[in-house]
This record gives sequence, C-alpha cells and structure tokens, in this order.
Amino acid sequence: MGAPYSQDLRNRVLAAYDRGMKTKQIAKLFEVCGSWARRVKQRRRQSGQITAKPMGGVRVIKIDMAKLRQLVAQQPDATIQELHQRLGSPCSSSAVGMALERLDLTFKKRRFMRPSRIARTSLKSVPTGKQTSRSCRSSV
Repeated sequence: MGAPYSQDLRNRVLAAYDRGMKTKQIAKLFEVCGSWARRVKQRRRQSGQITAKPMGGVRVIKIDMAKLRQLVAQQPDATIQELHQRLGSPCSSSAVGMALERLDLTFKKRRFMRPSRIARTSLKSVPTGKQTSRSCRSSV
C-alpha cells in the first residue's frame, strides 16, 4: 500500500488554490491527480483539516479483550464462531479473529508439534511419476 502525500505537497496545492489556480493546472504543475487535489481542498473547506487521514487498521475495538482472553483460557480449542457467540458483542466473527491475533492467541489443533508443511497433492496409491486416469493424454 502506498504512503500518503507529504504535508509540504498538500500545503503547496492549497496555496495554489488560494492564488486562484484551477484544478487541471494544479494537477499538471504538481503531477498529482486532479481528484486528489479537489479532495484536499474539500476537506479543508468542510472540516478545516489539511493533514492526511490515518491509513488502514481498525480504529474502534468493540470486543472486551479481557473477556475474550478468559474464554480462550477456559476452552482453548473453541472456534472463532463459538467465541463470537459466547462474547455476545455487536461485532462480526472476523473482528473476533483479528482480536485473537492482537492478543497473540492462535488456534492450532496439535499444540506441541511444529507447523505442518504443504500437504501432498498426489494420490497415495499411485507411485510418483506414473500417469493416472486423471492425467492428460494425447489421443494421436
């Protein structure tokens, strides 16, 4: 994901608007998108803010993290959907999953084994390298 434009550029674009320049001229002069320049001007007009908005991430956490940690301690193998139901909070199950990540709690069936590698995709009954009925064959 890209970074927001610098504050210096925002100030220069707004100063150009204040001098009476048109959006197309500003976009060409500063090599920015015209719609971005208009949004900067509009944001200053509506809210008085000229700084970049915060990018990404969740700003509001609707989950009681202490209660979630307690529920996981009571039943470590509970699924996200089960935890969501037990919490009873007005959020989605994906929010519960993100909260578990923030608490550094993961769901893993085999707790004392290292993570498995990519599973085999070939049939077990067929030795490696031989064709099966599902293989592509040319009909010549």
